[in-house]
Amino acid sequence: MIEVEKKFIISDQDKERLTRDARFLNERAFTDIYYDNETFSLTSNDKWLRRRDSRFELKLPLHEGAERLADQYDELEDEQKIKEALNLTLQESLADDLVKIGYTPFCTCKTTRRKYKKGSFTIDLDVVDFKDFTYYIGEVELMVKKKSEIEGAIGKIITFAKEQGLTIASVRGKIIEYLKRVKPNHYQALVRTGVVKDY
Repeated sequence: MIEVEKKFIISDQDKERLTRDARFLNERAFTDIYYDNETFSLTSNDKWLRRRDSRFELKLPLHEGAERLADQYDELEDEQKIKEALNLTLQESLADDLVKIGYTPFCTCKTTRRKYKKGSFTIDLDVVDFKDFTYYIGEVELMVKKKSEIEGAIGKIITFAKEQGLTIASVRGKIIEYLKRVKPNHYQALVRTGVVKDY
């Protein structure tokens, strides 16, 4: 499955409209640790390797460049598939392999997420604690089976967001916001490679 998502800065009024008549699914808290090396070889290619609680995940881009209406990523959760995607041939655990080739954590954050279902859309409302600051962000998501369905899904998300009164604008995801505020050198590297549009 392919995740197509659009991020929004959500006000209290937006939250009220979005969750009205929506089905509350769950609330959970999780800690993410994001990894890269000194040359930012993963994130500068829009590849996001994280350990969510005890499990590794790798998000690989299906979109091109920073000029896009929504994000589309393929998510790998199987350690062997993650190793293959990263061209790791070492035989240790993924955690040990990462250390050996110089991948270290660059960001740790705790997210409290409330998840809702409204029609065919999944809505995530996140409160992200970076210790230095707290970031409030929402996502509207659709899952599709094939790449050919991505454009249609983006259109549906935008239409839904307008119907809900959300502001359609560029929004920095939580890790991009963290880099802009706390690690400007890393952030500028992503701007230079076209992964991030600076605004």
